[in-house]
Amino acid sequence: MSLKRPVLAFLSLLLIVSTGYATPPDQPNMTAARTALQSARAELQLAEHNKGGHRGKAVSLVSQAIAEVNKGIAFDRRHNHVQSTTEVAIFTSPDQPHMRAALNFLQNAKNSLERATNDKGGHRAKALDLVNHAIDEVNAGIAAAP
Repeated sequence: MSLKRPVLAFLSLLLIVSTGYATPPDQPNMTAARTALQSARAELQLAEHNKGGHRGKAVSLVSQAIAEVNKGIAFDRRHNHVQSTTEVAIFTSPDQPHMRAALNFLQNAKNSLERATNDKGGHRAKALDLVNHAIDEVNAGIAAAP
């Protein structure tokens, strides 16, 4: 019994010390948005090209949004800011799995961007605008497909 008490005390101290040095994730909403955007772009690239040009426009918009998210992350790191919903409307169509998956990832990216702090040198807002346009293009592409 005398050995249990020092071991428990040591483990408790180790837990307290390790918790104090744990660092929070770097901009989790922005990185989540980037991951969702990258997944959306990958799904869009796998989708058939018979979307009246909307799929291609959505790919371009998503790529631009990724660039803006990256710039926002970099801006926030340089300026050492502290981190501080809209309705999800997903068009469902069982015959277009990649477009639907891309739309889902875009909605996830939009939600993450909306939860991120407002000040990213304007890049978060630009990325959000591009994501909204990409969502519109994906919906139009779904509607345009035979």
